[in-house]
Amino acid sequence: MKRQSLLGALGVVVLLGAGCGIPAGSDVRVDGKGGAATGAGVVDLRSGEPPKRTSSGSDNEMFVRNFLSAAAGEPDRAYERVKAFVAPESKSRLQDKKGSEVALNVVRLREAVYTLNSDSTTTVKITVQQIGVLRANGVLAPPVATETEYEFRLRSAALDGGANDERAGLYVVDPPNVLLLSDVALKQYYQDETIYFWSSDRSRLVPDQRYRPLAVPSERRVNEVVKWLVGGPSDWLRPGVVGLPDRTELINNATGADSRWEVNLDMSGDDRNGIDQLITQLAWSLGDLTGELELKIRNNSQPVQDLDERRIAQQLYPNADSPQRFGVYEGAIHPLDFQGELSGTVPLAPEANRNIVSADLAVAKDRRILAAMITTGSSNGRYRLSVGTGAAPVTVVSRSDTEHTSMSRPVWLRTADTRAGRGLVVADGQLYRFDEAARMYQVPLNLPSGNVTAVAAALDGQRVALIAGGRLYVAAVNLDGGGVSIGPPRQLATSLTGLTAVDWGREDRLVVAGSAGQQAIYEISVDGALETPLRTDVGAKVNHLTAYPTNRTVRAPSGAYMYEANGVAYRSSPFERIEPERVRDIAPVPAGVRPSNPSAPFFLY
Repeated sequence: MKRQSLLGALGVVVLLGAGCGIPAGSDVRVDGKGGAATGAGVVDLRSGEPPKRTSSGSDNEMFVRNFLSAAAGEPDRAYERVKAFVAPESKSRLQDKKGSEVALNVVRLREAVYTLNSDSTTTVKITVQQIGVLRANGVLAPPVATETEYEFRLRSAALDGGANDERAGLYVVDPPNVLLLSDVALKQYYQDETIYFWSSDRSRLVPDQRYRPLAVPSERRVNEVVKWLVGGPSDWLRPGVVGLPDRTELINNATGADSRWEVNLDMSGDDRNGIDQLITQLAWSLGDLTGELELKIRNNSQPVQDLDERRIAQQLYPNADSPQRFGVYEGAIHPLDFQGELSGTVPLAPEANRNIVSADLAVAKDRRILAAMITTGSSNGRYRLSVGTGAAPVTVVSRSDTEHTSMSRPVWLRTADTRAGRGLVVADGQLYRFDEAARMYQVPLNLPSGNVTAVAAALDGQRVALIAGGRLYVAAVNLDGGGVSIGPPRQLATSLTGLTAVDWGREDRLVVAGSAGQQAIYEISVDGALETPLRTDVGAKVNHLTAYPTNRTVRAPSGAYMYEANGVAYRSSPFERIEPERVRDIAPVPAGVRPSNPSAPFFLY
């Protein structure tokens, strides 16, 4: 007898509000890590320890869910926890590993089939998607395993002398020879943390992702973060950032009491600027932790720093402006008006605001406007890049020499200084970088196959997301020497297929459009592990998507995104079609004439 069951659960679907000025009654989420604080009285409603073997009784489905959660927690006891679920005669199939060798294969559960056997055991076959390998250092690395199915059996523990089936529970017979962890368990028993590394030119901090078991006592959090920083960045991020000096080590454990924390490092060099940057790096990597930090280098104390004061003095991002919505209407950029939101003026002169298909407008650190636009070419179905920069309104626009049959929305690579603007655009399936004179240069990508169809740049300007061949990738950006180079892209596993559009919704989250049986928009973590459906009934393929990337500097409600599908533009929270009435500064439409639809909406910030 066979019975199928879908395992795992997607998080609650919440449509979130836009930037600043959202009405007070809106359902919004303020960006920040829920488990960041470590002081007394802080309560995390999630349990740090996964369920015990007997907690599911004789319920097969619950037992399998718990078995795929058992590895969660501190790495040094992972095998012990998993083996507690395994029948004594099968424990030898799992060879214990210690320390840095402990690795959990994180999988997304697709389906489970239960088959009752004649010997009263049950064969379980689970179908999975490999997401990545969670290492002992908190990094979720790309998957190594290629299996899409695992098979094992369940038997009653009562066969070992238990009083009855229900109290004795179940055992796993012939378990997989690797430690498995479901994506649901990853979300339930770990806190995703953001730490930071300096960009390769040391001009700004770049986010990196880690996972801390909730079972780790809060007083050890500072110690864990320092060890992550000493261990260096994730492999895919390395081409765009620098780690701590070689052979840096933590002397003893980081200690703390009464909101004062002490970190002692064995680190080469006595560069005062480097030490000061390390303090800033620690302050931001410790999230919302408050109090004082005393950094020691080889037992030599540095001036004590207040963590909040350091974060205020050294902002992650130079501009803290509220985002403004714009869109394209009949070939020109216009403001979009929504009640309670800031609405600005178009920072382009009328002669520069013509024949536009899509655009990205940004505010540079020196308050210049950076305008990159895809405009119509010399004939139907031909497009070119137009770029203008300067004080608003921008009057002079340069145009690319070459026309293309397809071009994505261009994106600017934001910088923390006043260097000349650089951006990225996809043209005819290839990625190009461009400068303020609209000169385009092809950027080599180490991708297996497939045309590039979309590119999105993170707010830090040092990370990009790409869609190529319908698959999702992230990659580091190196801006040294005035050029733009892209590191080896990392493919992200997602339950969406046929991806069409992407943008950055937060420091550690992407907003992605694709198919989940029908066209949908999801929020996906930068390592692909955590997914949240934002909209599952889009109805048509999304050909344009843009989001406002909230962050820990700008405490604005997150979740603002806009998209276009089938020639119609929409916005989120509240979800609604962007009607022509929302477009400002347009001529009245004559009676009896159907107005055009606004298209290619975007945020200016």
